[in-house]
Amino acid sequence: MKLQQGKKKLQKGFTLIELMIVVAVIGVLAAIAIPQYQNYVKKAELGSALSTIAALKINAEDGIASTGFFPNYDAAALGVSSSLGTIDMKMDAGQSSAGGSITMVFDGADSQFTASQAISMNRNTDGIWKCTSTVTGSVNILPRGCK
Repeated sequence: MKLQQGKKKLQKGFTLIELMIVVAVIGVLAAIAIPQYQNYVKKAELGSALSTIAALKINAEDGIASTGFFPNYDAAALGVSSSLGTIDMKMDAGQSSAGGSITMVFDGADSQFTASQAISMNRNTDGIWKCTSTVTGSVNILPRGCK
């Protein structure tokens, strides 16, 4: 009878070592995943900002076709708003030509970027648009074709 009672003893729950291993694995995964997630969020914000200002190229080209000069507008005059920052459309300084830039300056409040960082679409007098940015980081988070 005593022999059968010993066999009925079942293990219940996890051991402390098993739980510690699970916690360690979750910690390692979180240490890798959180920085990657933050980079994805930054890339998404830059992509959103670039698509917003790229849509304004039509307004700039229309202004150049109408007047021969790159238009000067601030965010209020453009009628475009973004929670990421402010948008300006400016003619190249000191020029009266078709060259200029459309720039979004991040405000740092609702953005992953500081208030001094910006992304721009620049048009030279030959009509070629180029993307530039003052955003820096340890990982290349800029959209393709933007420097």
